Amino acid sequence: MLEFVLIGLSLALTGVAGLQLMYMFYLDRIDKERKKRVTELERRCRTLVRRLNDAERRIAEQDEMIAELYEKNGDVWADVLDER
Repeated sequence: MLEFVLIGLSLALTGVAGLQLMYMFYLDRIDKERKKRVTELERRCRTLVRRLNDAERRIAEQDEMIAELYEKNGDVWADVLDER
């Protein structure tokens, strides 16, 4: 009788160990996927930062062009208004 109890206990412990092993494999897979996702997000962040810097640079250039055109046009309008 004791032999059957020990066999049942050993099978139960084997089942628990197998379940823990499967859970470790699952956690390992989740960790690898998370690392891939972090790498992908870092790459996307670098791309977005580069695009943001380009956009800010273009906006600054456009602001300079607008300021120059406003100064030139302001002088022209002053001449036009003086003639009247």
